[in-house]
Amino acid sequence: QVQLAESGGGLVQAGGSLRLACAASRRTFSTYVMGWFRQAPGREREFVATINRSGGFTVADPVKGRFTISRDNDKNTVFLQMNSLKPEDTAVYYCVAAASIDILNAGSGNWGQGTQVTVSS
Repeated sequence: QVQLAESGGGLVQAGGSLRLACAASRRTFSTYVMGWFRQAPGREREFVATINRSGGFTVADPVKGRFTISRDNDKNTVFLQMNSLKPEDTAVYYCVAAASIDILNAGSGNWGQGTQVTVSS
């Protein structure tokens, strides 16, 4: 099982940027599919982005063109660069690691504790 620790959340004004990082505890990080989800108060958990072992990625439509997911396998870390932030991006952002994209999408991977992102208008 891999332990995940998110960082980089905070308070930012609309139009600003934040970069989230998720550090994994295992050297086998490169074998995991990684993803970011978010959950706003009173709303269901929402897919944000995923990145596979070779760097191929998928980004959800609401954040496409604004958010970028990347990974550094040498540092066991996945990143989420968030630009042009909007108040509706306010949520707790969670990092997840899974052995496959199907496991990740089913929510059955290893989850971090989450980091709060708040975007003020």
